[in-house]
Amino acid sequence: MTDQPKERLSAAEFLSLPETNRPLQLIDGAIIDMGSPTPDHQTVVFQTASTLNAAVKSFGGRVFVAPLDVHLDEDNVPQPDVMVILQGGRCAVGEKYLTGAPDLIVEVMSPGSVKLDRREKFRLYERHGVREYWIADPQERLIDVWTLQNDRFVLLNVYETGETFQSPLLGDIHVSDLFSI
Repeated sequence: MTDQPKERLSAAEFLSLPETNRPLQLIDGAIIDMGSPTPDHQTVVFQTASTLNAAVKSFGGRVFVAPLDVHLDEDNVPQPDVMVILQGGRCAVGEKYLTGAPDLIVEVMSPGSVKLDRREKFRLYERHGVREYWIADPQERLIDVWTLQNDRFVLLNVYETGETFQSPLLGDIHVSDLFSI
């Protein structure tokens, strides 16, 4: 038995689909249905968004959470868990979705999203110039912090609850604030 080719969609076709509450993403032309997140996942998303919202106030930035489409190119419309848009950045806020790379993206891992977050989305966000990419692990209460240098993500470090790190974009971040479950 051979693998049947997956139906590929363009970003325009994907964005014209009927509105749904399901977290659907277009990655490399394929629709990915992420399913409903867990309560722990949503708590970390909320805590992270709240922490980042407080941090960006002095910068005049905005924080968004999924489900919100980010049109990166004609094959990719992800829905990152948390997005930060800073003034003067490359991301435009439209009526129905964001266009271009947010300044900072946070993905909160779920058991079914590890490969997608650590490989496919990592490469996608790097290629599109996301300036910081954080991968939060709610089970281990760890956060990987990546920063874009010379068009490549470089790992700043992996931080755990109780530690504070210096975000190149936002300053001091207390990891405990992200994981106060």
